Amino acid sequence: MTLTVFLWVLVAVLITAGLSWAYMVAQRLNRLHIRTDSARAQLQAALDRRAAVCAALYPDVRELAAHTEAIPLTPERFEDRARQEAELSRAIAKAHEEYSPQIVDANARLQLAHRFYNDAVRSTRQLRTRPLVRALRLGGTAALPEYFEFVEDTVLDERPQ
Repeated sequence: MTLTVFLWVLVAVLITAGLSWAYMVAQRLNRLHIRTDSARAQLQAALDRRAAVCAALYPDVRELAAHTEAIPLTPERFEDRARQEAELSRAIAKAHEEYSPQIVDANARLQLAHRFYNDAVRSTRQLRTRPLVRALRLGGTAALPEYFEFVEDTVLDERPQ
């Protein structure tokens, strides 16, 4: 009789431990998704700020900057936005020999926001792609976040010679 009680207690402890682990992982994933969303909003703000600064300082790229800024930074439009940002960077690099401090500052902020966002995505994907987490669907219905690929040094590297 005592062996049976011991086994039931052991099973109850194991089930409780498993459920506690699953709950903690689900909470961690929720926090990571919030962090990713926040980082994406910061990246959007940095991209928009850079486009606005470009439009204000360089009238010849104002239309391109406005078009770039109009593209929302959603996972479905990441490629479009990255392509437009690269085009804007090339246009500025071709047209202007020297960059104002405002552009340099906007680019520095953009680089930081880009790194923070991709770091948040890496952390989220790292946890979400574990086999047990996927099998138990602890990520819920949230979409797996995508990296934002943007060549950060385009503005600084493509100056006219």
